[in-house]
Amino acid sequence: MNALRKVVSLLVIVVMLVLGVLFALQNHQPVGLDLLFYEFAPRSLALWLLAALALGGALGLLASSVMVLRLRGGLAATQRKLDKCKLELDRLRVAGFKEGE
Repeated sequence: MNALRKVVSLLVIVVMLVLGVLFALQNHQPVGLDLLFYEFAPRSLALWLLAALALGGALGLLASSVMVLRLRGGLAATQRKLDKCKLELDRLRVAGFKEGE
């Protein structure tokens, strides 16, 4: 199953690279990018679009990793509480047997 997953992943990466190259070859017109505080020199339209895609992907990964870390922290805290509750329950069970004997 892992081998199939690796082959499919490799195939998807190769297809994406080929599509990116074809996209860059078809969109070579220079376009300037003007932000509010800075104006970039004219570059290929494909370069700007692929850079925006890469930046969006990186920001998405960053945002999702922050959420995952928060959830893992909450899960760890809940696991510690559960462990304390289990320990207390075990102590109460043992105390109940000692008193009931």
